[in-house]
Amino acid sequence: MPLYMDRHEGVTQTAEEVAEVHLRDIEIQGKYGVRYVTYWIEEEAQQAFCLIDAPSKERAALVHKEAHDDVANEIIEVNQPVVEEFMGRIASTPAAKDPATTEWVPAVRAILFTDLESSVAETQQLGDARYVDQLRVHNTVIRDSLDAHNGREVKHTGDGIMASFVAASAAVESAITMQKSFATQNEARPEHPFRVRIGISAGEPVMDHDDLYGSAVNLAKRICDCAETGGILVAQVVRELCIGKDLPFADTGETELRGFEDPVRLYEVPWQQ
Repeated sequence: MPLYMDRHEGVTQTAEEVAEVHLRDIEIQGKYGVRYVTYWIEEEAQQAFCLIDAPSKERAALVHKEAHDDVANEIIEVNQPVVEEFMGRIASTPAAKDPATTEWVPAVRAILFTDLESSVAETQQLGDARYVDQLRVHNTVIRDSLDAHNGREVKHTGDGIMASFVAASAAVESAITMQKSFATQNEARPEHPFRVRIGISAGEPVMDHDDLYGSAVNLAKRICDCAETGGILVAQVVRELCIGKDLPFADTGETELRGFEDPVRLYEVPWQQ
């Protein structure tokens, strides 16, 4: 498909607000056969630019119109070498090319962590070989859900998996699928149940090769640590990005998290409903 760049004038939102707007585009882009590749912000000039893979500039504009009604001042067709020469190498912008897949990935992503509780105790009780079998089932449940909801496994953490999603709603839906699958497994083998907690945040992680770093990643891990066994806990930004998606959230109030100066408001996802 052709590659387009649009230009927005008079942008007064913060970087975080623009990131949220970008996620809204991504969540509905499939409806129009469009892919919002990345974006740049020039705060001093109050300008923003979006790079878009779309069948036409009109289809690209429809995504902005429906997602947030902030249409661009101009949309032009471009090619990748020209974009890189004008804006700098795309790898140095808020979004970069994933070296593992050679696919463009957006700057803002939802980050999900899972944690298999009491892994040391389980290893001692089951023995190494049987525990590895249990961990293999755990991994399969998570990876099947990632595949079904367009999630990307970032890395295995030993007792869980870290994953990223383009859409926050997809991350929440994937987490619900995971917990329902583990519940089914536990009904079949109650003597050795899977006790898994899941935490989700969203933001602009820093990519280095295949891994992701930064505050959004750290927050997701801290949230996962706070979740109850069998629970799903998410940051407030995740709930806000899921507005209109008919997903359940229960406010758990503000929580002090290690490494974060201010209390963080968290929401539980009651997946059993």
